[in-house]
Amino acid sequence: MKNKTTSPYDVAEHLRTPQEMALYLQACIEESNGDVEFIARALDDIARAQDATLEPNGPGCPEI
Repeated sequence: MKNKTTSPYDVAEHLRTPQEMALYLQACIEESNGDVEFIARALDDIARAQDATLEPNGPGCPEI
């Protein structure tokens, strides 16, 4: 049997719109069973996704 190679999956790369982010967070809260670390990781995923979707000097982008 041949070995299969996989690549890392980062959900933040796939969360593109506020609606997708809200649905992701809602799903994570429902699945968390009160696990605050799980919810914190979901919030981190969303924060990273937001950083990736901000256009330089666009609305919501902090000035550097």
